[in-house]
Amino acid sequence: MRKLGIAALVMVAFAANSLLNRAGVHEAGMDPVVFGVVRLVSGAAALWLLLRLTRRPVLWQPNRGRMIGVGALLVYIFGFSLGYRAIGAGVGALLLFGTVQATMFAGALIGGDHVPARRWAGMALALAGLAWMLLPGGGVQLPPLASGFMVAAGIGWGVYSLAGRGARDSLAETAANFIWAAPLSLLALLGGTAGVLSPAGLGLAVASGAVASGMGYALWYAILPGLGATRAAVAQSSVPVIALAGGILLLGEAPGLQTLGAAVVVMAGIVIALWPGRQRQG
Repeated sequence: MRKLGIAALVMVAFAANSLLNRAGVHEAGMDPVVFGVVRLVSGAAALWLLLRLTRRPVLWQPNRGRMIGVGALLVYIFGFSLGYRAIGAGVGALLLFGTVQATMFAGALIGGDHVPARRWAGMALALAGLAWMLLPGGGVQLPPLASGFMVAAGIGWGVYSLAGRGARDSLAETAANFIWAAPLSLLALLGGTAGVLSPAGLGLAVASGAVASGMGYALWYAILPGLGATRAAVAQSSVPVIALAGGILLLGEAPGLQTLGAAVVVMAGIVIALWPGRQRQG
């Protein structure tokens, strides 16, 4: 039950990132690259401070697994911000986590994980709901360039999640990823910026980095080993539905009936995939 509660909190944090990024780069006009850099730097600072307060060591060693996580985190952060210039919060989360599901299921199969038939069925239903939401007539606009950035972000996040399955100290591993990624992200500023550096946008980027990302990702790494790749992938299908609700309530986004019906199908798929199977006797 405790793990379920943590997982629910993490999904809310993931959805909050969609809302904060959409509000920052679209509503506040923040340059998406600068938003991503501030998000990473503030997340790294918050996690480093937490490491100091808990007297944990900083993991500076650049091993192969950590560098894969750092690279995936950078792809995710910048693809995410660039995609949200032209895609709504809920729809962006749908595209992102649909890609995440496919990436993580592929990773599980390559790694030789056993996937029960019930989980396959649930994933298929959840993906069908996502596909239904994107069909013509649902009022969903998907600009090609922004969609490409969001798909790249989904692949990055899927790889980042797969890399975190073996994390022994979730807080230290997450902090190491952010501390390595933050200075590397500054290279993205060499191409110049094209947006507004508003106080509101900066505040949203800091909130996304320090709270929704830094703390949320540390909790995510903490529960990943117990979830496994496929259950973790399916669980994240709830994020678009949460982001959709947040977009309606907080950003004034107005999805049609097709989108709302598809959200119900997605949630049904999640319930089926995560429903506990029968325990064998003896």
